[in-house]
Amino acid sequence: MDTEQPTSFLARHEFFIRRLHSLCGLVPVGAYMVIHLVTNASILNGVSTFQNAVYQIHSLGAILPIVEWVVIFLPLIFHGVFGIFIIQGGMPNSGAYPHASNVRYTLQRATGIIAFVFIFWHVFHMHGWFHFEWWRNNVAEPYFGAQFDPYNASSSAGVALQPVWVKILYGIGLLSCVFHLANGMWTMGITWGLWISPGAQRRASVVCSVFGLLLGVVGLSALWGMSSVGEQMKNKESKASILETEENMFRSRIESGDLIDDEATQHKRSSREEE
Repeated sequence: MDTEQPTSFLARHEFFIRRLHSLCGLVPVGAYMVIHLVTNASILNGVSTFQNAVYQIHSLGAILPIVEWVVIFLPLIFHGVFGIFIIQGGMPNSGAYPHASNVRYTLQRATGIIAFVFIFWHVFHMHGWFHFEWWRNNVAEPYFGAQFDPYNASSSAGVALQPVWVKILYGIGLLSCVFHLANGMWTMGITWGLWISPGAQRRASVVCSVFGLLLGVVGLSALWGMSSVGEQMKNKESKASILETEENMFRSRIESGDLIDDEATQHKRSSREEE
């Protein structure tokens, strides 16, 4: 008598996991990406505007790492890893059947892989993955990581984005993330039964496309703004002005009691002002 073969956990709970995967891609991962790009684009309003935005984020203090892991990193890892399982089970056919839906199917998976790798590198490049001193000094910084210093936000981000190859990688990664989110919103609506009819899907496609275009403009504007600061950092007078603005804002926070000038605070400052 034949015995039924045991099924894997993923197979038994595929319906639930797929919906959790699609929901997770929108909230919190997608929502955070929108906030992150809008915050970064505030650099267009000047060094002080962007620095104030960073101070607001870091006002969370000791709970910031917990928020980062619970709200951002763990959902992102789940979405990315399970997305790889989905890709392995998919059969892109845009070459044989180059219809719009098939092209979007292929691009969604291709941009998902690019976005996952890019975000993995981006977090290392700017934050070094981990914050303890040994890792930062011996692993992150020697390999072009941990380049972002929160209390010198504009100057450190600008310097980190100076190399042309970095700008190119950021442009590709950013646009891949934006497409993956915008097109993912459209496919999520189908998965959750929000737009079923062809007409509803067309209207949703227009809305998601406009959203993606606008978010792409915001993201590229942030990249351009930070790259411009990086160019200014090459000029002695401009560099002195940027660093003076950041220093004055830091001292103001210390004097108001919003910050305590201790080792943990100094760890978030840049040594580039001494170069």
